[in-house]
Amino acid sequence: MAINPKMTPAEYLAFEREQTNAKHEYLNGQVTAMGGASMAHSVIVGNVSASLHGQLRGRGCRVMSSDMRIHIPAAGLYTYPDIAVVCHVPMLQDDQFDTLLNPSVIIEVLSPSTEAYDRGEKFEHYRSIDSLQTYVLISQSRPHIEVYERQDNGAWMLTEISGLDSRIDIASIACVLDLSDVYELTDSAG
Repeated sequence: MAINPKMTPAEYLAFEREQTNAKHEYLNGQVTAMGGASMAHSVIVGNVSASLHGQLRGRGCRVMSSDMRIHIPAAGLYTYPDIAVVCHVPMLQDDQFDTLLNPSVIIEVLSPSTEAYDRGEKFEHYRSIDSLQTYVLISQSRPHIEVYERQDNGAWMLTEISGLDSRIDIASIACVLDLSDVYELTDSAG
């Protein structure tokens, strides 16, 4: 749901930092309330975060939840991906330390209401982040993961996998996701 009137980025950040229970996305002056997540969505995010945290421990990488806002200056977008990973010094927008500028990996769990946006316009915006090497889309309705990796020539290569007995590499951070772990304790786990 869009909130009116249009805001400047500074007005949005002031508004958003006052919120206690709600998150809002900002795109070129338009502020949109973000909806809640289903149980499957929340469990998958937790499972993936735990897996990546374990694999990245001691390597200087940070796995961040959807509470970390990402700013994409080229797109005029402020958003909250489900998971972001930074494997270098985090660059933050200001001294509030709540808006990341340089994620290495962004992961979105697809919801029926956001899937088209996550695959289309949002991915287009994400691709303008120079530091972003990998974009991962995870279905919440069936065991299926898509990994888009930025190539040296700037193109994005898709690898996708289905089935609970499968695993997929996230080469940019040298991690592996086992779909049986990703979907543990969800209806998709069987």
